Amino acid sequence: MIGDLIKYVITNIRHRFTRSSLTILSILIGIMSIFVLISFGEGLRNYMDIMAQEMGTDKLIAQPRGYGAPGTTGTHLTKEDLDFIKKQRGISESTGMIIEQSEVKIDKKKLGKWVFMMGMPTDPSEQKLIEEAFAGYGIFKGRALKTGDKNKVTVGYNYLFADKIFSKPLKLGDNIFIKGKSFDIIGFYEEIGNPGDDSNVYMTNDAMKELFDIGDEYAMVYIRAEKGVVPTELAERLEEKLRKKKGQKEGEEDFYIQSFEQLMETFGTILLVLNSILVIIAGISVLVAAVNIMNTMYTAVLERTKEIGIMKSIGARNSTILLMFFFESGFLGLIGGSIGMLLGYGLAKLGAIAIATTGYSFLQPYFPWWLIVGCLVFSFSVGAASGFFPARAASKLKPVDALRYE
Repeated sequence: MIGDLIKYVITNIRHRFTRSSLTILSILIGIMSIFVLISFGEGLRNYMDIMAQEMGTDKLIAQPRGYGAPGTTGTHLTKEDLDFIKKQRGISESTGMIIEQSEVKIDKKKLGKWVFMMGMPTDPSEQKLIEEAFAGYGIFKGRALKTGDKNKVTVGYNYLFADKIFSKPLKLGDNIFIKGKSFDIIGFYEEIGNPGDDSNVYMTNDAMKELFDIGDEYAMVYIRAEKGVVPTELAERLEEKLRKKKGQKEGEEDFYIQSFEQLMETFGTILLVLNSILVIIAGISVLVAAVNIMNTMYTAVLERTKEIGIMKSIGARNSTILLMFFFESGFLGLIGGSIGMLLGYGLAKLGAIAIATTGYSFLQPYFPWWLIVGCLVFSFSVGAASGFFPARAASKLKPVDALRYE
């Protein structure tokens, strides 16, 4: 019976090809939009999960409160703050990072590029702490900074390529100019996946202080918790102690301390809200598609009224007529959903390639099995639900009235 029903449905769709195609197109657009948006959302979530694994759950970060990127807020954590943090119970190690912005040139006479300058500690253990905080991205070409590297820098991944930062690629031993002073490139960092971080320039904290004529003013302080210590509890305790030490009231601190786990939860919440908004927008097009399917099926009932009368006169039950139209509308939805999903897959892949050219290579779509199955089930359900009332109307037609219909 199912086989005959499928053949009947396909025949009717082919006989009303133009109207059926327009109906399929409407649900195709909605499912394609949902598929693309969710795949990128899941890709970002997958990237965050990988980052969380690479960074570990034993780390915390202390930052000054304020607007703008780190190093541009006008407030900083001091060496006194860092030393105070290091002495607290439950902390394995801690280090500070100085961050400034400056123009970088390869030719003193030409305009350069404004990038972030990152001050790095020279202690290998403290460098490892910072690298882990950046999801384990370390030096892959050349060497890391060490004590005494006054006029030496390590740079981000994008400096290796033409037209990413400068018109020509840079290599180990090349010179760059910062505030009129020459620095030798001694190392390149692995690709992080966004143009901001991949264009950073790194030098020792001492070199940063001398170049920018500043003291120990840290834009970030990275902290590693001891084994067995719960980072979220440590963050609360540290924040309370540092607040008292600085003589500040609760809620009026000029800093904040969070565990990396809390940061990931915050990003996850933002991602969930953003995803929900985008899916709701895409869902509106699915709603329009549902109305189109309902309209198509009502028209189909009117066009096939005599056909329905003939089927009933030879013994077709109301349930058979109901199932026939119900399945047809669901089948229309399933076709639209299947094509929309395939087009969505291609569009997501093309989108990822286009996004990667802008430097955000970390943003890749991810296609979990439940997204594929969910889109197919959802598209069939939307089609079937939209065809319910037309199907019920068809099943209730009386054979005599249907045969008289002109």
